[in-house]
Amino acid sequence: MNRKLRAALLALPGLAVLALSIAGGLWYRPHTPGAAPLLRRLPTSDAVIVSVDFDALRRAGILGEFENTKAAEETEYRDFARQIDFDYSRDLDAAVLAIAPTGKYLLVRGRFNWKKLDAYVESQNGHCERSFCRMQGSTPDRRISFFPVESDLMALAVSPDESAALRLSTAAAQPDIPAPDAPLWISIPPSVVQSGDTLPAETRTFARTLAGANSVTLSFVPEQARFAAKLAVRCRTAEDATGLAAQLTRLTSLLRQTFSSEHQTPNPADLTGVLAGGTFQSTGTRVSGSWPMERVFLDNLLGRQN
Repeated sequence: MNRKLRAALLALPGLAVLALSIAGGLWYRPHTPGAAPLLRRLPTSDAVIVSVDFDALRRAGILGEFENTKAAEETEYRDFARQIDFDYSRDLDAAVLAIAPTGKYLLVRGRFNWKKLDAYVESQNGHCERSFCRMQGSTPDRRISFFPVESDLMALAVSPDESAALRLSTAAAQPDIPAPDAPLWISIPPSVVQSGDTLPAETRTFARTLAGANSVTLSFVPEQARFAAKLAVRCRTAEDATGLAAQLTRLTSLLRQTFSSEHQTPNPADLTGVLAGGTFQSTGTRVSGSWPMERVFLDNLLGRQN
């Protein structure tokens, strides 16, 4: 992928997570159309789905804080944004990303200068025809394509298929897929949970307990003066759900005991400390969990500490 465009795309999920670390007590109120209608356009089978409501974060008055972060300091991103007249703090409302076996697919809602986007593609030896743009990425199997679904909605794909974005042109004839009511959420397919290879080492034991789940969703929400990661798991049977909640609770207790035996207390600034604060329960075939997250942890995670 072109380095400038790659930096811009990578910034989207990073900026969203970063917003959650900025101010406690964010009052989240749904405003823009939710992710559910957009999900019907995305390839969701065996895909990691990431959804970010930037408009909610903007209305909370915290997007401006991004300028103090490493993501906003990315020179390539700033140069790219300047060329296409794009300011995320003003122009970006929502983004839904599907990381599928066939590529990465992104729907972005906001305000775009389509003429400048076309000009940018041409300057990178790409080509636009009837509003559909293609350009070569950093490797032969990374082809970038995008087009306006609506004046304020961009469909974009990075895939070996130079026309992959076309699969986002129509919505599947099915009911909306249920989506969490949260400014940031991630849906993880069983295949990713089962492999666990790309997960942080501290999470792999927890992940292995989820290997038999039908679906796993993590959402990040404000909770009083801090934030929390919320786990939602759908199991095959109520018995499986009861067993999973018990196993997750047992693992958390063992982690706390480890701290106690070493005469230490969980550090809220690192991942192990966050995991030690988890609580879980089951209802029917579903398991819910919660990990409180202090601002210092998210600051560390995103490199905002000195």
